[in-house]
Amino acid sequence: MMASNRKKASAWLLVSTLMLGMLAGCGGNNNNNATTEENTGNTGTDSATATAAPEDTSPITFSFFSADPSPNWTGMQDEVGKVLTEKTGVTLDAEFAVGDPVQKVALIAASGDYPDIVAAKNDVSKLVDAGAMLDLTELIDKYAPNIKKVLGEENMKRARYSDDDHAIYAIPTNAGVDNTYFNAGGGFELQHRAVKEAGYPAIKTVQDYENVIKAYLEKHPTDENGNKNIGMTLNADDWYMYITVTNPAFLTTGSSDDGEYAIDVDTQKVTYHFRRPAEKEYFRWLNHMNDIGLLDPESFVQKYDQYKAKIATGRVVGLIDQDWGYGDAEKALKTAGKFDQGYGHYSVTLSEEYKDASFWPTGFMAGYGVGISTSCKDPVRAIKFLDYLASDEGQVLLNYGVEGKDYKVENGKRVIPDDVNNRIVNDNANFTKETGISLYNMLGVHYGDGVKDPSGNYYTTKFPEQITAQFNDVEKETLAAYHVTNWKELFPNESEFKVKPWGAAWNITIPGDSEIVVLDNKLKDITWKRIPEAILSKPAEFDKIWDAYMAELDKAGVAKVEALREELVKQRVKLWTE
Repeated sequence: MMASNRKKASAWLLVSTLMLGMLAGCGGNNNNNATTEENTGNTGTDSATATAAPEDTSPITFSFFSADPSPNWTGMQDEVGKVLTEKTGVTLDAEFAVGDPVQKVALIAASGDYPDIVAAKNDVSKLVDAGAMLDLTELIDKYAPNIKKVLGEENMKRARYSDDDHAIYAIPTNAGVDNTYFNAGGGFELQHRAVKEAGYPAIKTVQDYENVIKAYLEKHPTDENGNKNIGMTLNADDWYMYITVTNPAFLTTGSSDDGEYAIDVDTQKVTYHFRRPAEKEYFRWLNHMNDIGLLDPESFVQKYDQYKAKIATGRVVGLIDQDWGYGDAEKALKTAGKFDQGYGHYSVTLSEEYKDASFWPTGFMAGYGVGISTSCKDPVRAIKFLDYLASDEGQVLLNYGVEGKDYKVENGKRVIPDDVNNRIVNDNANFTKETGISLYNMLGVHYGDGVKDPSGNYYTTKFPEQITAQFNDVEKETLAAYHVTNWKELFPNESEFKVKPWGAAWNITIPGDSEIVVLDNKLKDITWKRIPEAILSKPAEFDKIWDAYMAELDKAGVAKVEALREELVKQRVKLWTE
């Protein structure tokens, strides 16, 4: 869901370690020469459109760097990777950032020796400032008809670098064009057994959420082995702090995901979101949950692996996370047949006066994407490779895999067999490593969920019927009790909000010489110290700690960075609407 995009752009393809795979990467060689329909991914009766394979398919290896991890990468030795190499001649020798991607991109920029293809996310500015990136405008115009077709004229404008520099240094691949969300993967989570025992009550506010947890623990203080059950746990390990601790503060109080800032949709006025009075009350609620013993006391000291291991025991009643953040643990529960210990997604706000902003629309999100460096040995072959990924044939291959093996065509409709569905849901990591399905999506411009190809089939596998097919019986029982068919139906619809003309602020590239980076880091250090302190304090001390926190932000220059951010937001609006 939208609220997860930012760190589904930090790990969000951790995002995709679960239901989708993830960004492509870590290079390998491929000498596959198979020519059968099953091994080449030929569509056979599937009329998804003619191939867009480049004329020159002689072997070539491109170096590739990604600022995101790709835990399921096998060096293009998966089924999809082999077909891509056969169709294009391309293999990728890639490197993925380990640790801090910002530091790695800075080192690449300073080296003067750049990977052929680069996905640097927001730090592409460092490479642009170093003269490392090619302007792709002419290459796209001459050699990439599929990229032009998918993006269209308006989104090509959104791909431009800045108001002052209209070059295209990165083809926007992080978001799908014309995407429609059919399900929710975030919000507030509760175990199915807890809401069932509570009689499937309305779960709209933090008080409703708290009531379900409290009632369940009163009846079941321990599990069947005598281990203490846990009301709710948070994951504050490094950047996960955003996902489970701080982002919910703005989502539950009516503000959308613009990174660490709240932005007025009409005036573009920017506020460091923690300075909103409503958010203080959200953190006061977390303080209350800690005070009454419903918040896991290890929330701010446990590591990510410990967080997942705890959830996998089935003892945690409530979460506030994205499904890709706890999905491995939930899969372990499902594998053990403990389906009622899995989680449903609920739209929860601080009080009924607020509207959950999880699905506040951004329009097409240009910004993050893939570029070609000035060191690239053959920019034309590189852009043609990226263009093949954007072709109808390429997109079907990336999303569905090989016809006859990963899907079949019945009466003109692509169908995913039950055994494949089962592996997607219950053995996703191994399935992705073997097939490569969805592993390469973030390398190519692509249509989003809900868009149909010329054959009348959806480009992606995220459409209502397919989503429903992947729910287990307990999930279906819970959804039916709330008279919905998917979790998104419990959330406010996109149509209830104005489209943000800047997209999302976290997606705006920060100029290399801007003070924003230094100021942002100062604010983050203060916030990551003060928020846990406020949550874990005695209730009587909360206001004092909060006031000290606000004073520190003022002293650190919060007003200045708000003004600088506002200027960038307004420049983005001008760039996208002129």
